[in-house]
Amino acid sequence: MRRSTGGSAAADPAGHAADQGGGTADRGAGSVVTLYDVASLAGVSTATVSRVVHGMDRVRDSTRARVLEVIEQLGYVPDGAAQSLSRRRKDVIGLVGVEHSRAPKQQYDIEAMSLLFYDEILRGVEATIRPSNWSMLITYLEEDRGPDLRRLLSLSGKVDGLLIGEGIVPPDMIGRLAERLPVVVVAGNPRERSADVVTADNRAGSIALVTHLIEVHDRRRLYYVDGPSTAPDAMERRRGLTQALKDYPQCQLVGSSQGKFTVASGEEAGQTVLAGDVAPDAVVCANDQMAIGVLQSFSKAGVRVPDGVSVVGFDDIFPGSLCDPPLTTVHQPMRLLGERACHRLLDRIARPSLRPRVELLPTELVLRSSCGCPPGTMTRQPVPRVRGGRLLTAAGTS
Repeated sequence: MRRSTGGSAAADPAGHAADQGGGTADRGAGSVVTLYDVASLAGVSTATVSRVVHGMDRVRDSTRARVLEVIEQLGYVPDGAAQSLSRRRKDVIGLVGVEHSRAPKQQYDIEAMSLLFYDEILRGVEATIRPSNWSMLITYLEEDRGPDLRRLLSLSGKVDGLLIGEGIVPPDMIGRLAERLPVVVVAGNPRERSADVVTADNRAGSIALVTHLIEVHDRRRLYYVDGPSTAPDAMERRRGLTQALKDYPQCQLVGSSQGKFTVASGEEAGQTVLAGDVAPDAVVCANDQMAIGVLQSFSKAGVRVPDGVSVVGFDDIFPGSLCDPPLTTVHQPMRLLGERACHRLLDRIARPSLRPRVELLPTELVLRSSCGCPPGTMTRQPVPRVRGGRLLTAAGTS
């Protein structure tokens, strides 16, 4: 490991050329902020600044905090991102994923890391960058701890652009990152304005699912198992449920639980339903993993699905098709999410002046037998767009 030798250029592992202008006071208007400017204002060596932006140890917490504050104040873009702005690219993109709250020990690791979702996203991204020989750097942020500015700054210095998953990074921080380098949010909030967003049409999918339960299977008392409050997908699916219920005043939401997108939280929700005073005739879950957990709870209690109660999910992960009964759900095109988000990021890297936009990918209603359809049912129905809170028909009218 290179030792600090003060503020000389030789001490800078990042390889920046020496600043001949004498620091921030002598920089001309519009000049790129350098590592030396940060070091001068923070009162530390350039080697210390480099260790901070690269997430290395051997830096006191107070010093690290001071350097990060100066980085934000000056708008410093570390290493590779600065090279990207000068069009000397690394041909590398970064992916920031979300590690949801850890599941109990009896659950598989896939529960703790959302690999069922991100595996498909990664496949889509890899298929997009492979022909151009680009590479990808991946990191996960813990849901319970929120975004780690130091890790994001470090990653942004090593890539030409960032794909950020599931809305764990708040809008103000996305805005600051988008000022430094190209950013696209995968499965983000459709109301995001500071960066591009590529997401499934979760609200339309949720409306279609609830409408099927009510109109086809005459379900009237619904219980909802929500996802994490930080997940935009969960928020949009809840909006769809609420909108659908407004159109059917004879139906009601008899209860809800806050889940964590894991089987374990679905099991807990199922136990809550079983212990409640009002029995629902349908349990709507914000994702398949929680729906699988509900099915497991009901099976242990001897509750027959769908005879006693319907259970439905969202996402269309493969394990849902293996349940007893097989799970009715909504298919969101996870691999296509990765492909479309990556294409948009590459476009933005090539043309940084592009205006941010939101792309909603269509979903499909996947009918199996957990909702009340006959055993052996396996059909897919494209979900139309929503206009004015209602699903459009194929002809474009409600």
